[in-house]
Amino acid sequence: MKKKTRERLGLTALNVFFIALCFVTLIPILYALSVSFSGTNSLLSSDFSFIPRDFTLANYLEVFTGEDIMTWFGNSILLAAATVSISLAVSVPAAYCFSRRRFPGRRLVLLNSFPAILSMFAVYRLLQPLGLVNHRLGLIIVYTGTMAVFSLWNMKGYFDTIPLDIEEAARIDGATDIQVVTRIVMPLAKPSVVVTALMVLIYVWNEYIYATTFMTGEQNYTLAAGLYALQATEMSGSWPVFAAASIVVSLPVLIIFFLCQKHMTSGLTAGGVKG
Repeated sequence: MKKKTRERLGLTALNVFFIALCFVTLIPILYALSVSFSGTNSLLSSDFSFIPRDFTLANYLEVFTGEDIMTWFGNSILLAAATVSISLAVSVPAAYCFSRRRFPGRRLVLLNSFPAILSMFAVYRLLQPLGLVNHRLGLIIVYTGTMAVFSLWNMKGYFDTIPLDIEEAARIDGATDIQVVTRIVMPLAKPSVVVTALMVLIYVWNEYIYATTFMTGEQNYTLAAGLYALQATEMSGSWPVFAAASIVVSLPVLIIFFLCQKHMTSGLTAGGVKG
């Protein structure tokens, strides 16, 4: 009884700790939310309150009607959709091939990867003669080349955990190689595909360095570059509008994350062979 009581007390203390930690991590979000509803262009004041005294929706109205935030929003959606689609279309079959096949140069390809930021100057010199600098297609190529490698590594690790016995059993039952991949492997790999797509989306949504290097002009900005330009200087910028824009642009990724949360699990193949 004493042992069970200690375990319950320990579990309760752990739960209280994590609940308190969640509230602490929410403070910056609540702070930004409070500033976004404030009619005063200030971040800190002696009488600050999470419930603004001069409550207003004008900052959110400014986000949707003023500046070029909706244009930046559209640019980011286009870049994210294209990058996620192309990266997965390339990396999923490549990851399966690297996981299941052994061929010359396989290890060399897997080991020869380095941070994409180191190749920025070389990529810029390659894209400039083609007229792809300050062009969405050029940025899509850069993002896809970067995230396809990441997706390959991430997906390969998951394919390695899928037992070969499942595929062999399907082939014994008369399934072709294409049927094994589409009807057996891919449904089992769905959680990994969803997580990889979400991580690629978050990368493109938040990427700043390439967006500001390869794209110029407010009409071509992504959200990360545009929000920085919106609040480039404390004197000319509006903190409440900046906070409102930050909240608005965070919502799509947050919604997608919650919708995909049920797929973000592992170990779905644990009982596959026994079944």
